[in-house]
Amino acid sequence: LRRSPLIVLLSLEIMLNAGNLALIAFSRQQGEGTGQVFAIAVMAVAAAEVVVGLGLIVAMSRRRLPLDVDTFTELRG
Repeated sequence: LRRSPLIVLLSLEIMLNAGNLALIAFSRQQGEGTGQVFAIAVMAVAAAEVVVGLGLIVAMSRRRLPLDVDTFTELRG
């Protein structure tokens, strides 16, 4: 298995997009716009998650830390 942090972020992003698709489909079925509002909120959270995640990955690669997800036990400053 490849346990790259980029693959983990990509997988999380795909799961959030699947949730958005379900929210929009349910909203469309019910004829209301509340699901679309929740989907926009989830997109904002996903964008913030990507920014923080990529920032951590860049900071770790600049310090030449191993980028194996299995070896991380805690965040160190």
